[in-house]
Formats: sequence, C-alpha cells, structure tokens
Amino acid sequence: MEESTRISLFISLLLLLIVIFPLAFYDQSAARRNLKSYTAQIFSIGTSHLTSIKHQKQGEQPIEEGLSHARFNILRAIALDNYTTNNATNDFVPHGAVYRNPRAFHQSYLEMEKRFKIFAYKEGEPPIFHSGPTANIYSIEGHFIHEMEDGANPFLTQDPSEAHVFFLPISITHIVSYVYRRDVPDYWGPLRHVVADYVDVIKEKYPYWNRSAGADHLFVACHDWGAYLSGKDTKRELYENSIRVVCNANTSEGFILNKDVTLAGINLPDGKIARPERDIDPNQRTLLAFFAGGAHGYIREAVLNHWKGKDPEVVVYEYLPKGLNYYSFMKRSKFCLCPSGYEVGTPRITEAIFMGCVPVIIAVDYPLPFSDVLDWSKFSVQIPVEKISEIKVILKGISERRYRMLKSRVLQVQRHFVLHRPAKRYDLISMTLHSVWLRRLNVKLTY
Repeated sequence: MEESTRISLFISLLLLLIVIFPLAFYDQSAARRNLKSYTAQIFSIGTSHLTSIKHQKQGEQPIEEGLSHARFNILRAIALDNYTTNNATNDFVPHGAVYRNPRAFHQSYLEMEKRFKIFAYKEGEPPIFHSGPTANIYSIEGHFIHEMEDGANPFLTQDPSEAHVFFLPISITHIVSYVYRRDVPDYWGPLRHVVADYVDVIKEKYPYWNRSAGADHLFVACHDWGAYLSGKDTKRELYENSIRVVCNANTSEGFILNKDVTLAGINLPDGKIARPERDIDPNQRTLLAFFAGGAHGYIREAVLNHWKGKDPEVVVYEYLPKGLNYYSFMKRSKFCLCPSGYEVGTPRITEAIFMGCVPVIIAVDYPLPFSDVLDWSKFSVQIPVEKISEIKVILKGISERRYRMLKSRVLQVQRHFVLHRPAKRYDLISMTLHSVWLRRLNVKLTY
C-alpha cells in the first residue's frame, strides 16, 4: 500500500476516535455501554477497507471494492461531522433527533443511490411468482415485488455480474392462496416445497447462490407465514444467510437481527395507495388514546379486557359500531394504541403515523422498521405488556410539551412510511431497500 494511503487512513481513523468518542461521552452511561462496540465497529470497518485496498491488485471483485469505499465514505462523514452535497438529488436531507445519526444515514443513502444494484430472477410464472397482493393488509408484499421488477426502478439491473443483491420474486401470500389446503395432514409441506424448489432451480441454473451460500439474496414476505415458509425447515441457507424482509419480524420465531429486515405493513382495503392526512390543530385532539380491533392474540385480549368501554378518554372498541369512522377516531386522538395481534407487526403503526397520531407500541420481540436509522423513542411511546393496565397513567404522565414534540416528529417521519409507485427517494420502499443495502454493506463476501 502506498505511504500516502496509509497516512490518509490513519488520520481518518484518528478523527473517528477524536470526534465520535467525545460525542458519545456526552451521555456517559450510554458511552460506558457502547465503548467496546464503537471501537469494534470502527476498526472492523476500517480493517475491511484496508483489506479491500490491499487486494485491489490481486483481482478483488469490483463490487466488494465499491462497498469498501462506501463504508469508508460513511465513516468519514461521521468523523468530519459533515453532509455530502449532491445538488442533482438533494431534495431532502435528514436532520433532527428522529435519526440515530443523520449524517451517517444521509451519506449511506447517497452511497446506495450511487452504487446499489439488484438483479431479479426471471424464472417462475405468475401468480405465485412475479406477482403479489396490492390490496388489503398484505399489500406491501405485492407492491414491493412489482417495484423490484419495474423497468423504471433505478436499482434494477439486467446484468447479474454487477448485482449486489439477487431478488427471489416469490409471493408467500399467493402461495397460501393457491396451494394451501386445510384438509390435508401436512399442510405446511406443499407450501415449503414451492419455496425450496424455486431456490433449487436458481442454484442449478446460476452460480450466484452457490458462491455466497445465498448471503447476497433477497426474499420478501408480508403474509404472517412468511417467516415460517422461509425458515430452516424450508431451506436452511435461505433462513441462516439470506436477507429476509418480513412483516412478521418476531425474534422469538427466528427473525435474525442485523441480517433480516422488518417490513412496515400497510393496509389498503380498496387497493388505492393512501397518503398522510392533513394535520389538524393539536387542540382538536380531544381523546387521549384510541384502539379498535379484534381480540387476536393475548396482547390485544389484555388491552380489550382492561379498557374496552371502560374509559371515555381511552376509547377502546373490539369492533366499531356501524356509523363510526376508524380514521376519524385516529385524527381526534393524541395517542393511537398499536398492540400486536397474533403476529408482532401491525399496519396500525403506519396508520397512526399517517394520521399524525403518536403511536403507542405494545409488542414483544418486535424490532421496529428502519430502526437502523430511526430512533423510535423520539416519536413514539412503547409500553410493556405487563403495564397495559397503566396505559392511562403513563400517557397522562407525558407533559403537553413532550406530547407536542412527539407529534411534530411523527409528522417529520411520515415521508418514510408513504408508498409511492414508482418509489421515490426516502419513501417506504426506498427506506426498505436502504435497510437491505445496510445488510449487504455489512457483509464482505469472498466469493
């Protein structure tokens, strides 16, 4: 390695130590918890970049070389506390407390736009492959699949040799719709075979799965069974190595943190793509909290048992009476309760954000969407299941000033939960792709 390169890298790493550590020590308790992880992260990524440069002349893959440069640029943006400007695309620049590190996020997003490429396999026939639902509670699954095969998608490539990620265009919702039979003893078997057989076809026809053991392959599912049908009983490599993007992101049911991605659910009852409602004056939000939904799972049962019809300020219904409007209640409420159902994810979180209602998340083992870059504590409230009976006390304990801050931040993050077709910068699909990009960025493949 040239001496000038060594000096440049040493100075950059030194800047990281000088700049990041003092900022971390502003919160001394957090610093003590994170000191080792900061050090490990800095030197692992720095070493990865050094390794990349060292092997350039030995024929290292251009893809991995580009990812090494991306990692380094992100770290440099953090160290220099600086935003990279790009006048051609900077219609939005993230700022504020809702982001864990807005400069790192911004630089990472620009690096994604500059480099990230996805190849979608062509094998298979609709409706099970290359299609998916675009209405109702699993609609994000179909929209994501269609976006990944849309010729207008700037991340899509027809050349697999330049792809960072390979997309498996399987719709779990349609597999369940067309293959599932309740009257057979092993109803899981046929469903799993569809997924496993598709992966086997890809493995036999192309070299890409085999060279990485599936680590640079992408799978998406919003159906509740998505996590099961991509689990180790279906195809172990898919479960252990591939990037699984699922709405049912339950860590107690096999969701792997830092490898898998939480997909934010949306509910499009009529198939029409929704947009955030125009905000109203906080003084018009006369209800403290609201929830309406079936008794699906023990968390919702607890919410209904404690609060259904029992308090005029915490308005809870199992099913809304005829003539009452669900979204009208959301707009009139300061806080919207978002308890998990049978599965951990719920479209109510996105609905609450759309309505400018501060989401109150009641869930177990659920990593929230975009948690790599969003700090959910800054725009939501999380209540443990064991404190469901204390919901009113907890929410009443939030000062008006704090509430208005939470609400303003809900409005700030709305853009990240809006679905556009085709996708737009920093919207729901683009943010999901950024989560995938981060997973790929953190894996250095040797091929």
